[in-house]
Amino acid sequence: MKNLQTPTKLYPMHKLILMATVLSISTMLFAQSDSANYFLQKGLDEKTKGRLMESLKQFEKAYSYNKSDVKVVTELASTYVNLRRYGQAREKYQQLEQMGTTSVDVYKQIMLLSFNMRLFEDAIKYANVLKKLDPTEKVSYYLGKANYEREYYGDAIKFLDAAANEDPNNAEIPYLIAKAYADMMNYKQAVVYFQKAIALKPDQGYWIYEMALMYYGMHDDKNALKYMLEAPEKGMKRDNEYLENLGIAYLNTGKLNEGLAILKEMLQRRPSDVNLLNMIAEAYYDAKKYDEAIDHWDQLLILDKSDASALYMIGLSYQKKGEKQKGVALCDKAIEMDPSLAKNKQKIQMPGM
Repeated sequence: MKNLQTPTKLYPMHKLILMATVLSISTMLFAQSDSANYFLQKGLDEKTKGRLMESLKQFEKAYSYNKSDVKVVTELASTYVNLRRYGQAREKYQQLEQMGTTSVDVYKQIMLLSFNMRLFEDAIKYANVLKKLDPTEKVSYYLGKANYEREYYGDAIKFLDAAANEDPNNAEIPYLIAKAYADMMNYKQAVVYFQKAIALKPDQGYWIYEMALMYYGMHDDKNALKYMLEAPEKGMKRDNEYLENLGIAYLNTGKLNEGLAILKEMLQRRPSDVNLLNMIAEAYYDAKKYDEAIDHWDQLLILDKSDASALYMIGLSYQKKGEKQKGVALCDKAIEMDPSLAKNKQKIQMPGM
């Protein structure tokens, strides 16, 4: 009887090539994983030493070997935040979300980064997701400010009111509510919240100035001037806009000399400012100082010979001085230049004017 031998099992060539390929890929993946872990650890060591830039280099090397390692992406995202590279940080946190890491921290970071980058639609989206995931998270301020920036003032006020309960010492919250009311020209409500904001942060000169403008809008000239004067004491810069409004506030409260002094100070800075010259001329006219009024309207005509309104007011000033014939002639000439001025003629020449 012949001895039987077990036949050798033969594999087709294509199966051998496939097995070799799989083995090669597995080996490569293990090598990449080892390399990623190696650079991840180096990055963590550098991070412990407080060397953020060096840690970033290592984390980026780790990422180049393994882009799907949650630890690597997390450390990279966190380091980008610490280095204020917000765009790159946001991209990595969104990658973590796509990888299934839907933690409170990830959504909070995306919300904050979107907010800081003024991507307010996304900030609102992730704030709502975060609140749903953890109802204790305080997101009202971000929802309020994001809606204010989008000019959705109703929603802004609603969320900012809630934020005030969450953080009653944050002066920016009532300030933003004040701004929202101001933008809707609800000056009375705006003043209420400006006062709340200033009570929490009294050294904000610009806020005081803005509140003064609200009083001006309410025709409360006394308080407008009061807070206009207080603003520079708290750091408000006396720039041209401020000085112009201060001058107007003085004039509106009947303080002619103070108002004119401010406007003339501005005129030295801006000698060809048509609006300023006109305001000064009108102030003199209202104070019955017609020669000074004529002098400033003459300066307007030097700048622009076709300024019919200035010529018309010079004519009125001469009439007020008693030089009626000369004044009427100048007014008629102004009306020839601009027929729309005729509507004022009857009113101006009525008895008692």
